[in-house]
Amino acid sequence: MNAPAALPMPELKRYTGVMDWLTTVDHKKIGLMYFWFVVIMGLIGGAFAGLIRIQLATPGAVLEALNAAQIEGSAAPFSLFSENRHLYNQIVTMHASVMIFFTIIPGFIAFSNYVVPLMIGARDMAFPKMNAFGFWLLIPSAILMMTSFFVKGGAAASGWTAYPPLSLVGHGTDPGQDMWVMGVHLAGVSSILAAINFIVTITNMRAPGMTWKKLPLFAWATFFTSIIQLLATPVLAAAVTMVLMDRNFGTTFTIAAQGGDPVLYQHIFWVYSHPAVYIMILPGFGAISHIFAAFSGKKVFGYLGMVIALGMITVVGFMVWAHHMFTVGMPTILQAYFMYASLVIGVPTGIKVFSWLATMWGGNLRFTTPMKFACGFISTFTIGGFGGLILAMVPTDITFQDSYFVVGHFHMVLVGGSTMLLFAMAYYWWPKMTGRVLNEKVGSFVFWTMLAGVFICFMSMHLVGYNGMARRVPVYYADFQFLNLLTTFGYALTFISALTFFFQLIFSYFQAPTAGNDPWQINDVQESFEWATSSPPPVYNFEVVPPIPVADQIGKQH
Repeated sequence: MNAPAALPMPELKRYTGVMDWLTTVDHKKIGLMYFWFVVIMGLIGGAFAGLIRIQLATPGAVLEALNAAQIEGSAAPFSLFSENRHLYNQIVTMHASVMIFFTIIPGFIAFSNYVVPLMIGARDMAFPKMNAFGFWLLIPSAILMMTSFFVKGGAAASGWTAYPPLSLVGHGTDPGQDMWVMGVHLAGVSSILAAINFIVTITNMRAPGMTWKKLPLFAWATFFTSIIQLLATPVLAAAVTMVLMDRNFGTTFTIAAQGGDPVLYQHIFWVYSHPAVYIMILPGFGAISHIFAAFSGKKVFGYLGMVIALGMITVVGFMVWAHHMFTVGMPTILQAYFMYASLVIGVPTGIKVFSWLATMWGGNLRFTTPMKFACGFISTFTIGGFGGLILAMVPTDITFQDSYFVVGHFHMVLVGGSTMLLFAMAYYWWPKMTGRVLNEKVGSFVFWTMLAGVFICFMSMHLVGYNGMARRVPVYYADFQFLNLLTTFGYALTFISALTFFFQLIFSYFQAPTAGNDPWQINDVQESFEWATSSPPPVYNFEVVPPIPVADQIGKQH
């Protein structure tokens, strides 16, 4: 009896154009979609910041003029501000929410999505469909928040922390705060799915021979960040769900007059939000370790110490949340604990800074654009971190609480730190992601403009806060005007830098791909696989999963 003929394999339907991007589960395309989502949301969040700075450029003339126009019934040219102070609070809230939930956090996920599978020799993420689903959840999340401006009562106006009782205003009638909560929930689910995917991918899909001791530092940083996301994000969900329940279902979790405790909300919120600071910067620590090694012509100094430092931050980051709450009346013994624990967390950060400096020491330095951003990060992050040590001390924190000193510190760390890291990563991996090399002269302009803007903008915030200006106010004493003008000027420089970067990316698509496998010529110091494949990589990443007998020969073998 003849054997039956083999059945023909069904051809997979392959889409092209827009449908290809809408249906893809390729980690590289998903990473690029994350990236462009982040760029667009970053410009929107930056525009919100511009509205804040326009208002604060003068002590209050804009608001007063608009108020007068409304009172007199004249045609106010900026009728958008007819609710003035309430709208100002909405813009402050949405600026922070957009930058945190839709720019910085998914910004690092974008690069991790694209680069980590390549680094470890995998052909894709462990769960490709879940990876795509996590990205697409961000779209309705952002739409919920953005469209809340147009509902009754407007968008959330409680600040990004959503502290009760501010977050309870308008409950039962104004849905803007509820839309914000649901947007946070969707963004949180997206983060959790990404975290699960990265943990499983890094644990189970490394190339043969890539042991934990040979894992690239960016993959280590992504792994630890994913642990933080997986453990901390559900805590944020619990906090904002209490607000949602109190607003809509008659519960009293946070209503003090009915037996609730608004300070309980603060504890739960900061159990997430302090580790979230490291979600927003830890992957960048790993990334610039590669950048310093690449452009110093050396291996990373103190690899094991760097991994231990990343792990220490992951653990200690969960133990210092209440240093945001020294003014709520906690017992002195707890104030002392959180103060000392907050100082301790500076130790692993110091280890990393000294390792980066030691990597550069005696190296053959090349000050490319990513290297400039990496060096700029060290200066801005160190100064911002020093402000954090000042605020970790109970007496000074009580003095500066809710002042612009706190705002300056937070922005120096996140804009001077996280954003500079994202720029460094973009310039470093853009040739690998697209095959196109970005112009170095334009990159230098973007760097120096951003660096100057960060220092002018946020150092003047420190100074005006030191002199007593409160945060989240649309009007202030005329004595503060000069420093606020400086802040607005610094913001303008950062926005010019961001726009230049945006158009540089757009224009790069009009040139033919010219980047080879290793456009930065760093074969001798490679400790990961992304430079062992073409730029951009093929769908399957590697025709043969590369072995790792000797890390520094990867580029030469392929």
